[in-house]
Amino acid sequence: MQVGQALLHALRNAGISVLYQDREMKTVWARNMRPPWASDTADSGILPPAQAERIGAAKRNVVASGNPEHLELSIPADDGVRWFQVWVDADHDDGGAVQGVVTTMVETTEQKRREQTLKTLLREVSHRSKNLLAIIQSIATQTSRYSDTLTDFLTRFRGRLQSLASSQDLVTSSNWRGAALRELVSGQVGRYGADPLRSLRFRGANPYLNPNAALHIGLAMHELAVNSVSYGALSRTDGFVEVTADLTAASAGETALSLVWAEAIGTNDNQPSEKRFGSVALERVVPASLNGTATLEIAGGRLEYRLVVPRGNFETD
Repeated sequence: MQVGQALLHALRNAGISVLYQDREMKTVWARNMRPPWASDTADSGILPPAQAERIGAAKRNVVASGNPEHLELSIPADDGVRWFQVWVDADHDDGGAVQGVVTTMVETTEQKRREQTLKTLLREVSHRSKNLLAIIQSIATQTSRYSDTLTDFLTRFRGRLQSLASSQDLVTSSNWRGAALRELVSGQVGRYGADPLRSLRFRGANPYLNPNAALHIGLAMHELAVNSVSYGALSRTDGFVEVTADLTAASAGETALSLVWAEAIGTNDNQPSEKRFGSVALERVVPASLNGTATLEIAGGRLEYRLVVPRGNFETD
């Protein structure tokens, strides 16, 4: 009796339903029967017809052959789909003949949902990894095109990889949701400014960028910061850059992000006159990756970079 009670408790705690039927599929006993199994036969009236037929066919096969059967069932429910593992085993008499069948049902809905979520996440990681590798390949190609020596290439390429890694850390810490614009900009500028609180003046909106936008805008901020440290405001101890973010009305009633980087570069700064990868990335690579537009203007002792980012790349509270 104690063993029997213990087994009943174990069935309830594990969520296992057990049904014993004779050769004619009449119920002899049942334990811990829960919906959708709580009926006289567990084969009709509650289960969808197709699933009831699968279980019925499995039981008939077990009666005929004496061999066990295993099924996985998906049953429609109010909150989606419920999943069950079903085992059908033969009960043999002393002579070896099948005198009944034992059906064991275990719900695996939560496990199945976790598996489906994991598969979705793995597909997402694979997709984003391919995108990241494509970005790295593009950076490597363009950096080599605008580098004079191997040392020059390695220095610039490592800096850009570190920029991507910094942006990627923000994306990863948000469970791949993206990154807040202010945090992204301050992180990139802070890698080069001696005092980020003084070297960066950020004003305006702080939208949440999706992962692709975070990586590319992070790259733009990196290129601007490196240029500023080399030739612009951040090359001076009292210099600073201004970054302004505004949400403006765009075509078709959509909201766009207008991001402006501005700094005083001084009239004697030795700005390079030829196109380098930095300017190519700012004016072509980054806006093209975001389906946006960009302008880079250097005149009158001032550098101004304006990037317009369409709504699909960010979200606001």
